[in-house]
Amino acid sequence: MRNPSILSSLRQGSFGYLAGVALTTVAFIGLYLFFVRSHAGQEADQLAYDGAEFGRSSITPFTGRVLDSVPDVAVAFGVVLTAVIALVRRNWRTLIVALAAAAAATATAQLLKYGILSRPDLAVEGYAGNSFPSGHTTVAAASALVVFLVASPRTRPMVAGWGTAFAVLAGVATLANQWHRPSDVIAALLWVALWGCLAGVVLAWRRVGADPRADAAASATAATRRLSFTGLRRSTVRVVRWLSIGCGALSALAFIATLVLNSSLFDAVGVFGTVVAYLGGVAAIVTAGLLLALGGTRLFARLP
Repeated sequence: MRNPSILSSLRQGSFGYLAGVALTTVAFIGLYLFFVRSHAGQEADQLAYDGAEFGRSSITPFTGRVLDSVPDVAVAFGVVLTAVIALVRRNWRTLIVALAAAAAATATAQLLKYGILSRPDLAVEGYAGNSFPSGHTTVAAASALVVFLVASPRTRPMVAGWGTAFAVLAGVATLANQWHRPSDVIAALLWVALWGCLAGVVLAWRRVGADPRADAAASATAATRRLSFTGLRRSTVRVVRWLSIGCGALSALAFIATLVLNSSLFDAVGVFGTVVAYLGGVAAIVTAGLLLALGGTRLFARLP
């Protein structure tokens, strides 16, 4: 008699996270197929990479320091802060799952880049080696994911904002320093989000077979917590939504302009074209980070 209840509880608790896994997987594969396996995608990505030369002399020292500090900051941000939160909340199961998800995301990203995914030679000038996805961005995003998962429901939206800012800054720095292309950075964000959703599936399993009265009490508590910071979410979600729309529109326009400038209508793209592609790539990275932060905050609102 418990099987229907278990299956129903599992479906209710895990469906959103499984949908997140599916969406991020499709987006990751689509990104790879277009920007790595197609000629048009490789050219657009490479133009953005070349456009990082614009203003390089003024921003490279800063971006270089950002990249050099990513491992150290990630350790401090993802381990020390996580340990403090875990000691306060004593949610050890969430801590273990979060650390496992972050470690798996980082390890599998390296496996994908160096052992599974390849970049075909499609006669596009520039760096020919595969750099998809970005390792530095993966480390930054994975460290933010750990803190996000172990944080309390009240502070999780704030953690999502600061964690996304850190990961996006690290990702843009890899582009500005010509370590990675825009698609590499976005792929890293998607890959960490995928593992975050898998962690959500595991954490949702705790509700399977639980006492209905205890489950109802937990749901009521979670609803109260959501209402307690609804004002914060309403004030920030609106800003994030408009920022994502603006950056997304800018990225789309830059992408279309890049394709037009790179077409047979023009003899050469020129410096202007590479700068447009670069700014569009930066806007695309910011858009991806904002959308993932917004979606993650809403998806994990039920996580205690």
